Amino acid sequence: MLRRLLLATGLLLAAALPGRAQDAADLVVRLNRLENQSRQMAGQIETLQYENRQLKEQLRKFQEDVEYRFQEGKGRPAAPAAGGTPAKPQKRSDAFDPTLSPSAPGAPQPLGATAPSTPRVVAAAPATPSASATLAPPAAALDDEAAPGFGAPVDLAPPRAPVAVAPPVRARESIAATGTGDARADYEAAYAYVLQRQYEQAEMSLRQFIQSHPRDALVPDATYWLGESYLQRNRTREAAEQFLKVSTDYARSRKAPDAMLKLGASLNALGAREQACATLAELERKFPQASAAVKQGVDREQKRARCAA
Repeated sequence: MLRRLLLATGLLLAAALPGRAQDAADLVVRLNRLENQSRQMAGQIETLQYENRQLKEQLRKFQEDVEYRFQEGKGRPAAPAAGGTPAKPQKRSDAFDPTLSPSAPGAPQPLGATAPSTPRVVAAAPATPSASATLAPPAAALDDEAAPGFGAPVDLAPPRAPVAVAPPVRARESIAATGTGDARADYEAAYAYVLQRQYEQAEMSLRQFIQSHPRDALVPDATYWLGESYLQRNRTREAAEQFLKVSTDYARSRKAPDAMLKLGASLNALGAREQACATLAELERKFPQASAAVKQGVDREQKRARCAA
């Protein structure tokens, strides 16, 4: 009704004022859009109301089913009555009651009411004792854990002293136990594993040496060879950490140039090419008196990393 009234008003305005006919047409279009939106919203509201009613109905049925199952008490004891004593569960109509049919099969019988069954007689041949049968120990005596009893064989051998079995010693404990307390001897023993290419044993021995002798003059060398043991097993990141420690914490040691060279190679292997090139360039500035072997290694690693000249 409102739409018709507005439409008629718009037509009258269009007839009375020809200059505003376009505004009236726009007003009619907007009214049509509002009406369509109103219809859509009304439809959505009806759909939501219907779904809400369905959910309420499902919830009601679910609650009724739960209450029914709770009252049935399947698999659960009945709730106590108001007086404090638990109520007895009701019996099913199809359940077997032995009090109603005492003679039915399966009903409990009083003790001694049933006749004993006739024992089965098995004819056995008379056993003739033999020497092997009389000397054989019973089955229970053959068990090592069973205590010797009557009829068990007598052991004439003298009792043996129990043999003490030492618990297994792990590799780290065995290496730590071999420490002599002499720093030079411990370092030489650890360095021998490096020469034999037994890098796992070398790692544990060198770590034990550094822990036992933290202020010894051979600690920079041990740290360098510890990094080398990692590098030979492709544990590049751990190797770079040890080489960095030598080149910074022990920069005045004889292994510092070699450690810085290995640090550049390790960084290049890790994909840090710019850091590797910077490290190799810093080596030439920091250690101008490095050996010829170290300088050749720097040139080789710079070419491998494609460092700018």
